[in-house]
Amino acid sequence: MAVKVGLHVDTVRTWRGRFADLGLSGLADQKRPGRPVTFTPLQATQIKALACRLAVETGVPLSRWSYQELAREAMERDIVASVSPSTVRRWLSRDTIKQWQHRSWIFITAPAFRAKAGSPRN
Repeated sequence: MAVKVGLHVDTVRTWRGRFADLGLSGLADQKRPGRPVTFTPLQATQIKALACRLAVETGVPLSRWSYQELAREAMERDIVASVSPSTVRRWLSRDTIKQWQHRSWIFITAPAFRAKAGSPRN
């Protein structure tokens, strides 16, 4: 059975035991150890969206966002009551958001770029 569903035999044994003891209610997730979730997915998304905008566009007199400034701005906008710069850094790095890169060389807008770069493509 474990091979069929692609799980370890111990995992299947645990779930089968829960089902045998408690029925369908035994298949519900049990309370997990650790600290409860502090931020909603919406809050994290709003901070990521803020990081994707230029700081100047939001009225902040910065040329680019720092993690500390993003955390401060999120609290000032009442997105969150409190958030640390390290949490903001973790969220952005998880999605590979680099707030210091506004434009990238991948998005070439110069009309004569290929000719100047000597590209063999037409």
